[in-house]
Amino acid sequence: MHANDFLFTMIQSLVESSSLQTDVERVEKLPQSGGDRQYFRVYLKGGNTCIATFSEDLRESNTFLYFNRHFKSKGIPVPEVIAVHDSGKCYLQQDLGGQSLLDVLEKEGYTDSVYKLYEKSLHALAHLQIKGDEGLDYEQCLQNKSFGKQAMLNDLLYFRFYFLDTLGISYHKENLWNEMERLSEQLASAQNQYFMYRDFQSRNIMIQNDAVFFIDHQGGMKGPLMYDVASLLWQAKAQLPSEWKNNLWQAYVKHLNEIMTNPISSTHLREQYEGMVLLRLLQVMGAYGFRGRIERKTHFLSSIPAGLKNIRQFLTETDFLATFPLLKSLLEEISADKYIQTFSTPQATAETPLTVRISSFSFLKNGYPACAGKQGGGFVFDCRGILNPGRIEQYKTQSGLDQAVKIFLGQETRMPEFLKSVYETVDIAVEDYLARGFDALEIHFGCTGGQHRSVFAAESLNKHLQQKYNVRTVLQHLNQSNWVR
Repeated sequence: MHANDFLFTMIQSLVESSSLQTDVERVEKLPQSGGDRQYFRVYLKGGNTCIATFSEDLRESNTFLYFNRHFKSKGIPVPEVIAVHDSGKCYLQQDLGGQSLLDVLEKEGYTDSVYKLYEKSLHALAHLQIKGDEGLDYEQCLQNKSFGKQAMLNDLLYFRFYFLDTLGISYHKENLWNEMERLSEQLASAQNQYFMYRDFQSRNIMIQNDAVFFIDHQGGMKGPLMYDVASLLWQAKAQLPSEWKNNLWQAYVKHLNEIMTNPISSTHLREQYEGMVLLRLLQVMGAYGFRGRIERKTHFLSSIPAGLKNIRQFLTETDFLATFPLLKSLLEEISADKYIQTFSTPQATAETPLTVRISSFSFLKNGYPACAGKQGGGFVFDCRGILNPGRIEQYKTQSGLDQAVKIFLGQETRMPEFLKSVYETVDIAVEDYLARGFDALEIHFGCTGGQHRSVFAAESLNKHLQQKYNVRTVLQHLNQSNWVR
């Protein structure tokens, strides 16, 4: 059992009292995403599974459950909620698996089948926006009831303060404020207000048996139709080709007008779409600035070049900012090659000589690893300051390769904080070694038994370096033959 006794008892009672009416064989904690919600995959007798969600935030849970019931009644593809605990803190829902639209895109690339999944997603989005709006009580919204001028201005200022101002560019601050206020007024005047998902991107679209399902919709509110379309088609991580974006937008508009009582001209929608693309691009850059440049989170830092390329592409494809000269000039400046290259990390190629050797070891069994490279360069990190899963009965015979141990170390210990400092230190060396043509770098992680903490850390760094630098790595767990089984 990988959940605590209290949660397991709550989940077990929910399963027994629900339509499932079966026994729970085991409960596996899943990686945490946004907020404080905890997710568990519940394995049921007979081979079926469901997802249990636990949260102390009753308001967020109530909003999700209300939206979900409403959308389900409208035939919108959201997961079925199976049962809700009397406390409101825990509920069971349909298990949609672990494959998002982004996962499919990254695995298959820009294929016809992936295009069709995007098209399906946009068709379902139009249905969600129009039919989901009918009879929806917006008093149930988690935050704002509508996406108006103030919310839009906040997104623009988020970009200004957390990204633009971190670059040290000199500009007339009062003039930019005036342009941003005027822009937010223009965008807020858009007609066609329906349900707005707010974070409609490929990570929140699950794929099961070639069908699409929408998750994490509790942040929705009333807003312009085009914002969600812009969010999906201009997602920086996806980098959809221009032809795809144009064709998918046209397919969305066609389907939208098929289900609306009063069709909207595509010219009118296109004008609104361009404004929402700009707003979404800037909001995302604000997030990259805050999470990446300020909090130093690698994923967000590495996404900055793609975000800047999106801005540059937007500026070349539309003259939407013609009446906002200062903002336009600033966006042209930050999306130039200078800043894209500044935030781009060096990438190894097939000809790059550098090989990074990474290992886990036991201080008790192995001692410090001998240096294998001629240059002798590298690091040894001691993981013994991290809470040891090996002292907990259910993890003793597992290792840092097992999902339960990974989740424990990632969520119940200071391992993420430790790894953040490791990444920052190692990244300096890797970038320098790549630039100077060095051929070897060694990084070793030690803990008491070389089975849990050091293994997890070595695996994490290996993944980090491959994803960020595409560098060649050799990974070894030196004490694997002595692991407790």
